[in-house]
Amino acid sequence: MKGTEPSIFDLSPAEKLQLVEDLWDDLAGTPEAVPVHDWQKQELARRKANLLKDPASGLPWEDVKQKAHARHGR
Repeated sequence: MKGTEPSIFDLSPAEKLQLVEDLWDDLAGTPEAVPVHDWQKQELARRKANLLKDPASGLPWEDVKQKAHARHGR
């Protein structure tokens, strides 16, 4: 019978999240293989230059995490 092949769209939300996590972990194993666009490199360079020019403009990672948790109730 045609059209009865399993699809990722038939997975439960928990299964989909697990699939995304597995894919992310796989990509993280070879970060050099993940393409980075020129516009992304330019944006990172711009942000780095801004931070070097004005170190007080940045936030410590712990502060960023705390704000994100507060904003999203976690």
